[in-house]
Amino acid sequence: MAQSLKIVIVGCGGISNLWFKAVEDAAEVSVVGVVDLFEEAAAKKKDEYQLGSALVGTDVAKMLHDAQPDIVFDCTVPEARESVVLAALRHGCHVLSEKPMAASMEQAARLIEAAAQTKRIFAVMQNRRYDHRIRGLRAFLDSGAVGEVTTVNSDFYLGAHFGGFRDKMKHVLLLDMAIHTFDQARLISGADPVAVYCHEWNPRGSWYDHDASAVAIFEMTNGLVYTYRGSWCAEGRNTTWECDWRVAGSRGAVTWDGGDAFRAEVVAKDEGFIRPMSTPVVPVPEKPELSLHPACIHNFLDCVRTGRVPETVCTENVKSLAMVFGAIASAESGRRVVVG
Repeated sequence: MAQSLKIVIVGCGGISNLWFKAVEDAAEVSVVGVVDLFEEAAAKKKDEYQLGSALVGTDVAKMLHDAQPDIVFDCTVPEARESVVLAALRHGCHVLSEKPMAASMEQAARLIEAAAQTKRIFAVMQNRRYDHRIRGLRAFLDSGAVGEVTTVNSDFYLGAHFGGFRDKMKHVLLLDMAIHTFDQARLISGADPVAVYCHEWNPRGSWYDHDASAVAIFEMTNGLVYTYRGSWCAEGRNTTWECDWRVAGSRGAVTWDGGDAFRAEVVAKDEGFIRPMSTPVVPVPEKPELSLHPACIHNFLDCVRTGRVPETVCTENVKSLAMVFGAIASAESGRRVVVG
């Protein structure tokens, strides 16, 4: 029988619904506490998800004392991340948080240190890693079908009319969205960031107060280059939320539209000015029962029980976070920035 685990969920905004629903389907777990700045919001989630005797409150420290959880799910805004995660780790809880893992690299370093000192798992929700299609792409690249991967390109273009705080946010695209794409790039390429040059701007006609478009060139390990082009004020011909991708290797290339469309071409014969190509199929596994948020959450629960290390553990995910803050530092300075 699986070890029974007690969970406190902190933060009851819209994203928390994905977490509450995932826990509903998990075996041998119970939500013993719900915390939000507004107690009525916590109480509403308790009622909505029929959490029985779960406690509700506004104070994280008091909830940890009263509920004695094994795990904290942190669904708060980035500005609250450090205080919530530190409190949970120091209380002896394992923590899975929403992205990003911290509001600065300095905060990230403190959280990593705290996880090491307390010998608890601190991992981050990077739901796109748990999409069967990106896993299929990674497996195709690992097979060597296109040779050694040398270049990865991604395009992200959406006309996103959020309204509210994002319209007034500085670095809105890089801070609020690019963490997903940069983490995808690390998964697809198998490489980590070394340095970056980034340019941000706000196009004419933008409904954002600050820069909502960016282009970045990342130097990665193994000599690989990753390029990012993105905009949140792009009307027409929008990409998926998962981006359009092109991966170039020494023997061919593969494209992915972020949905179900893959196309690969690899060198068939070493002759001719333009080499003749073959078109292998990119095998994509069937969509599993669990993907995205639920898959990441269930994997985390399994790691807590078994002692395994989650793929998105803080010591790994900080490399994706470093890409975000490296790109912002480059955009602000107009210079190439070493990442890390």
